[in-house]
Amino acid sequence: MMWLAAKLQSDADAYKYLEELRWGDEPVCPHCGVIGGHYFLKPANGISRETSRGKQSQRRTWKCSACREQFSVTTGTVMHGSHISLRIWLLVFFEMASNKNGIAAREIERKYGVNARTAWHLTQRIREAMVANPSNPLAGTWVADETWIGGTPKYMHANKRNPESRQGHTDKATVFSLIHLESGTVRSAVIQGAHSSTIRPVIKTHVDVAMSTLYTDASTIYRELGKTFAAHEFVNHAAGEYVYKAVSTNQAENFFSQVKRSINGTHHRVSEKHLSRYLAEFDFRYSTRDDTDKDRMAKIIRRAAGRSLPYNVLRGAVG
Repeated sequence: MMWLAAKLQSDADAYKYLEELRWGDEPVCPHCGVIGGHYFLKPANGISRETSRGKQSQRRTWKCSACREQFSVTTGTVMHGSHISLRIWLLVFFEMASNKNGIAAREIERKYGVNARTAWHLTQRIREAMVANPSNPLAGTWVADETWIGGTPKYMHANKRNPESRQGHTDKATVFSLIHLESGTVRSAVIQGAHSSTIRPVIKTHVDVAMSTLYTDASTIYRELGKTFAAHEFVNHAAGEYVYKAVSTNQAENFFSQVKRSINGTHHRVSEKHLSRYLAEFDFRYSTRDDTDKDRMAKIIRRAAGRSLPYNVLRGAVG
């Protein structure tokens, strides 16, 4: 963290470093995709230009040699249109890439002098950048398991409990995760209850079923689904069996343990409405755990292109 803070003495430094991470040697126009040959529009005073809000900005602006549109390295990313200092953006990118337990928006508020709403929106946009890009289903060995995240109803105030809850049911959010043993990749999703009908679409999205082996516990929700795999092995937790030869769900249990410790210790509470974005953050850090913090940050920034999360959409006003 110290090396990055020292490197980014100003917003101009932040723009140059972001250009290096996103573009390398040649700028890429986000409007038409042409690489290189673009014109750097130097400010009249050589340092900054005045914005429409009357403030000075060190934003580095380019003009495309092909489509003639102006752009910067933040155009078309989760940072597009943000009034937050780009230096702060990059420092928070690094913090969220490097902190195993994540970082709370309140901590960002205190540390960087932004208000609570700005800090929350900033961290949610970075989580949006962490969402995995669509990819072809993978073949191999997959560990599947489910868990529940949220408050325990009996500890809630009476007016917060779901009056329709009954014994054997829960108000907690159901989370289903798949871990690809060969690559170490994890994919998680919030589902509506642990049923074969709710986990089947998740499996279909990420797994090449006919060429894969499935490891699970003995839950009945996997019985029929397991028959579609090349092989299905399971351990019976009810009988005290947690490992049988190479078969285990310990990888998923360890992942869930980390997620719950982070939510309880760092964020304290995450609503089901936004839980999928937090899961994307945990999925990303787990899947890239062998990378350096610097490389992990660079990967998030490369994923930031083509994504946006306006505040009104985040709050559910539209979309």
